Amino acid sequence: MSKSFEGKTALITGTSSGIGRATALAFAREGARVAAIDLDPGGGEETARLIREAGGEAMAVTGVDVSNADQVDAAFRAIVGAFGRVDCAYNNAGIEGVDAVTHECTEENWDRVLAVNLKGVWLCMKAELAEMLKTGGGAIVNCSSIAGIAGMPESPAYTASKHGIIGVTRAAALEYATKGIRVNAVCPGLIRTPMVERYAKKDPKGYAEFIQAEPVKREGRPEEIADAVLWLCSQKASFVTGHPLAVDGGWAAQ
Repeated sequence: MSKSFEGKTALITGTSSGIGRATALAFAREGARVAAIDLDPGGGEETARLIREAGGEAMAVTGVDVSNADQVDAAFRAIVGAFGRVDCAYNNAGIEGVDAVTHECTEENWDRVLAVNLKGVWLCMKAELAEMLKTGGGAIVNCSSIAGIAGMPESPAYTASKHGIIGVTRAAALEYATKGIRVNAVCPGLIRTPMVERYAKKDPKGYAEFIQAEPVKREGRPEEIADAVLWLCSQKASFVTGHPLAVDGGWAAQ
């Protein structure tokens, strides 16, 4: 059976759990060498181990804060040194920050959320684009959110960061459209991840209301986002660039 990413290197950030881990495993099943970047050493190494145990090829680069340029550059040097190239990238690492209405959002919270979620995507894109230009092209997918296409009360920093990801995605898509590099974003809805589990535990009533607001009346699975990422990175999406793809059970269509 042919594998659509055989011989390619896929780089994923935020791989210790949830969507990042599901995407790393999905790329590996399709034949890609996987470079797993994460701040958490235990979770990142576990993802790489799961891939290797299933017969895939993976390396974990952990302890990496994606908002730190030096750490990102060191991670990319290690990955290119080991695998030689980066063909596909999914910039998934992100944090939700602290809930607060806009006038009560602290400067510390604002700065940290924007640093990880938006600056982190930009720093990783800089390195990915530079490598892809050397090898003739590639595909990048950035993780935005339904909070990138609609406002989310009590999450001003998170909402701003996810809107910003769509903006930088569109800018880069236009800049590299003739260079063989496609840049898109995926906008997950309510997906069962550790981040969402924290929200469900903190506000069970709000979580139940959120599920009822989903047209499909259920939460999504990390694997459903992974499938969308792989499609956007594949040749089946060869005419798609600059697009924020909502994978949200119809939430944004309301």
